[in-house]
Amino acid sequence: MFDAMNQSDYLAAFNSVYIEEIYARYLANPASVDPSWQAYFANLGDVAVAAEKMVQGASWKPRDSKVVGAAEPVEPAKAGKGGKAPAAAPVVLGKEVVQATSQDSVRAMMLIHAYRYRGHLLANLDPLNLEPKVPHPELDAESYGFTAKDMDREIFIGGVLGLQTATMRQIMDILRATYCGNMAVEYMHIQFPDQKSWIQKRFEGARGLPQLDAEEKKATLGTLLEVEVFEQFLQTRYASTKRFSVQGGDTAIAGVETIIQTAATVGVEEIIIGMPHRGRMNVLTTIMGKPYTELLSIFHGNLDFPE
Repeated sequence: MFDAMNQSDYLAAFNSVYIEEIYARYLANPASVDPSWQAYFANLGDVAVAAEKMVQGASWKPRDSKVVGAAEPVEPAKAGKGGKAPAAAPVVLGKEVVQATSQDSVRAMMLIHAYRYRGHLLANLDPLNLEPKVPHPELDAESYGFTAKDMDREIFIGGVLGLQTATMRQIMDILRATYCGNMAVEYMHIQFPDQKSWIQKRFEGARGLPQLDAEEKKATLGTLLEVEVFEQFLQTRYASTKRFSVQGGDTAIAGVETIIQTAATVGVEEIIIGMPHRGRMNVLTTIMGKPYTELLSIFHGNLDFPE
């Protein structure tokens, strides 16, 4: 893992301007950049598509932002012969305008990319707050050049996160809710783009929160209660018996049950479970339906499958 992190150090925020310039060259002529950069930009996926749209500018809304180098307003054209005004000349944005808008978009893309990789580092996975969270510089908007005065400026992100444009404040709220809530996900290491995209679309589409109705929540709670009561019984009745408790991984039982039910609805006919020792008794009883009498009989030294 550390080797992978070290190999991506060049993507840090302080190199953003350099990367933007290389990417601009790549868009104009891929052969003009080093082969290693060609491979990197070619594998960006939706980030590359959005960045290219950003460089070209949004076709559905002309930009009227006033920044250094903005073109002076064009005087209204005078009517020509026949009383018709000539067609309006296309508005040509200055180099500074394109650079300013593209810089915002590319840096926003880099921030989104960082949250997809490392957002789990700030996830709320410690309900007892035993270890304080340590801020990560790659997950801070200031590391990408955004200050407090930039948080409410519209930025073109080309459909990433389900939005064409968004302010940095909105982007940060979405990223924190998605990747830094009570659930975390690591998937950017996956080598198959279609698998990685499948996870990304569903996790970001739900903003990191499962969409469960009241009945599904009750069913999940029932599973967790069944697991907890059985664990408490075993701890009280067979305290000295060697067993592999599921405590600490209770929610995995509900997760496996949901996976099996979902798989069945899409036509899966056979499932093979490679079960570790830890939690196996609850998997056998809660998920597989093994009678408690059979399992407890084994605790007394009897053979499996008693009469």
